[in-house]
Formats: sequence, structure tokens, C-alpha cells
Amino acid sequence: MRHFGHIPATVRKELFYKEPSEFGADAPARLLSVALGATLYSPATRPRLADDILKQSARGVVSMVLCLEDSIGDADVPSAEENLVRQFAELAARGTDVPLLFIRVREPGQIPDLVRRLGDTARLLSGFVLPKFTEERGGAFLDALSGAGSGSTGGRQFYAMPVLESPELLHLETRAETLAGVARTVDKYRDRILALRLGVTDFCSAYGLRRSPDMTAYDVKIVAHVIADVVNVLGRSDGTGFTITGPVWEYFPRQERMFKPQLRRSPFQEVRAEELRTTLIEHDLDGLLREIELDRANGLLGKTCIHPSHVLPVHALSVVSHEEFSDAQDILRPERGGGGVLRSAYTNKMNEVKPHRAWAERTLQRAEAFGVAREDVGFVELLTAGLAG
Repeated sequence: MRHFGHIPATVRKELFYKEPSEFGADAPARLLSVALGATLYSPATRPRLADDILKQSARGVVSMVLCLEDSIGDADVPSAEENLVRQFAELAARGTDVPLLFIRVREPGQIPDLVRRLGDTARLLSGFVLPKFTEERGGAFLDALSGAGSGSTGGRQFYAMPVLESPELLHLETRAETLAGVARTVDKYRDRILALRLGVTDFCSAYGLRRSPDMTAYDVKIVAHVIADVVNVLGRSDGTGFTITGPVWEYFPRQERMFKPQLRRSPFQEVRAEELRTTLIEHDLDGLLREIELDRANGLLGKTCIHPSHVLPVHALSVVSHEEFSDAQDILRPERGGGGVLRSAYTNKMNEVKPHRAWAERTLQRAEAFGVAREDVGFVELLTAGLAG
């Protein structure tokens, strides 16, 4: 699979200076963690789940979570597990490629039980999402994951994506201790941790809050502070950090707006895409676009998504611009190893080699997964091509 692989190759060549790389479930974790992109969640109870998975894959989705936790009722768990076994068998029978698939479980014991029941079809599974992850709960989940075996996956190990969403992480008096415990646990199982996910809906729930579609997670200060602390402890660029994904965007139907739209007209007018701008605003996606930019500015990569309409905006804004790529390459040239300062090739900024090195390395990793846009291509063109594809 590859990002933007659902659009014609001729169109990709027009859009990309460097096209996104192809990858599979057996690719290095370094690439997979960056390439997750918009991870689409779906309740495991859906009766045509196999069809849904293949449909979304054809539209550009590369990672999905099939949820046995908060998205379904307690009484529906046994039937949802049975449905997963049936749907994986159907996917295997079709013999077609699938996105990276993860199952969000409730309890550690579900992991080995589901792997056993899936049998040979577990080869289609990339791993598990572990809810309400703390040091106390996380160890049991990760031990269960390690004991699940890899015989049905041809030797490939299952990955874990812990979700940081517990009240202990939110509450100020327990946050530092909880983060330290999470750090100890994920470091012990580092080779199994693909990414860490943020459960911002649960954060808000602890205080009876819910942000409107006009506001990002970063406008809710109590949430923004937790995100900052999570990145501070678990997202460092010194080799101890992990990929941390952005929080879910909850909105997709149109509601009455309180604030002015946040999307500037000019980028859309330049490519005659005013209709696209109107569609994004009507579906409350202008707020999503702003939050995606703030995610990356705050050290997060990728995003939890609950609606297919959110996928393309996440991917379009994950593509590396030609200017970013140029700066990153200049900073990482071997002859720059001794440091120093240089003017950007775009002559609009200073590139300081040592302080900007970690950013440059991260940018080239994103370029490998999402590609580099041509100099005159922006997110509007990428969105338009993705929707048309």
C-alpha cells in the first residue's frame, strides 16, 4: 500500500516531487509508525465490516481500528468478537490486500483468545489498541500481547498502540507519577510499541467538557496542558521517544456556526476550488484542518478518525512541502555535520544545523511515508485530487 495510492499514477506524478513510498505490514516499525496517518475507527459490530474495510482501503485509508471497547455496548462484546472472526475469514477468502488492522480490546485476556479464534486469518492483523493505559494496566496487556504468539502471522509480531486517556494522567496531582510509570512500561516493551494514542474525549469527560466544532483540542487548556506533558515525557527526539498521534475530531454533520470560518479564501481561489472550501466549512472540517496543523506543531503525527471524511484532510496536510524538504536536506548534508547557520534555499528563514537536525530527520521520515509535494502544489490540490480519485 501507499498513501495516495488510490489516485491514478499520472495524477500522482503531477502532484509529487517525491512520491510516497510503498509499504506493507512487515515494513520497519519506524516507517509504519509515521505512515499510520488517519487511523479510522469502526465498531466491531458492523455486519458488513469486511466490505467496509475494503471500501475504505480503496479510498485511501491505510490503518483502521476495529473497536470492542467504548464504541459498543457491554452486552454486545461477545457477538462483536464472533463478528470479527467471521469478517476476518471473509477478508482472507477474498485474498486482497487490507490496510493495517488493529483490534481495540477491553481486557488483556481478549488478546490471546482472539488470536486463537482468528487462527490463520490473524496474519491480516497488525496489532492491538490498549485502552486506558497506565503502568498497572499496561503491563498485563503487553504481557498478553507477548504471549499471543506469532505462528499465524508468519513470524511477524503484533504491535501495540496504548491509549493514554486515564483520569490519573489528567489529574495534576497524579500526572507526573502516571507518566513516569507509562514511560517505564513502554520502554520495557519498546520493540512492540508502534505508537501512543491520546484519548482526549476521555480527558474532557473527566471534567464534563466537550469542545465545539469551532474549537480545537488546544483551545481547551486543561487538555492542551496534558498533551504538552505527554509529549514532554514520551515524545522526545533523543531516541527515548515514541510516535504520538493526534486526538480524535468528533464532528462531521453541519451545525450552526458561532465563529467565522477559519479557512482563508485565497488558496482556494488560486486553484478555483471555492466549492471545496464551502464543502469543508459546511462539514465543520475547517476546524479539523487547523487542529491537524496544531498537532504537528506540538509534536504529534497522524490522527484518530471516526469518519471517512476526515481521512483525506489528515493525509493532505501530512505531505511534506517542497520548502520543508529543501530545508531538511540542506540541514542534513554530510558537510553540515559540524553545525553552523545557513540561509534557506527559499531565502525566507534561517536554518541552524544542530538545533534543527531532529526536525529535519523527522521531516524526511514523513516524506518517505507521505511524499513531497511539487513546488507549486499545496494541500488544496492534494485534497481535490484525493477526492476525485
